[in-house]
Amino acid sequence: MLLRPLTEEESTDLRALAHGENVEAGRRDRARSCGRAHDGKRVRESITLVGIGEHTVRRWITRFTAQGLAGLADAPRIGRPPTSTAEEIGVVIATSLIPPDAVGLPFGSWTLDRLAAYLQEERGMAIKRSRIGELLPAEGLRGRTQEAWSGERVDPAFAETRGRSSPSTKHRLTGVS
Repeated sequence: MLLRPLTEEESTDLRALAHGENVEAGRRDRARSCGRAHDGKRVRESITLVGIGEHTVRRWITRFTAQGLAGLADAPRIGRPPTSTAEEIGVVIATSLIPPDAVGLPFGSWTLDRLAAYLQEERGMAIKRSRIGELLPAEGLRGRTQEAWSGERVDPAFAETRGRSSPSTKHRLTGVS
């Protein structure tokens, strides 16, 4: 499968993509396959070089022949488009950075469930816990997996008043005998 004749500029750009270090790996593989086809090599040789199926290599060559270098870029994917706007994502991120007690909530840290409930009740945003779990790490934020003790205990005399943990536990002497 041969490519159409390339201009000198296209040939130079194709070789730069095929051998570039700062090029996305998929795009570099596509450029290598197309470059080999331009050099008169068979598709089977491109398959062994790139390690991709014959149908895929032929599709890349066809796209490059029709569209030039733009044909080597990723095509839009099918599927459901994003449902959250940039503003909504901003609200989720901003809210997660505010301590819950600063907005009058009785706990000291957010969980995904608490954040989703707060956004639903106070902001009217119907957003799932799983979606928040995708957004926060994408922005470099880490959540807490569980809540830990923080601050003072409710009962400062807890250690003295609790007694032994079980009847079989012996009482420890606290002084020197």
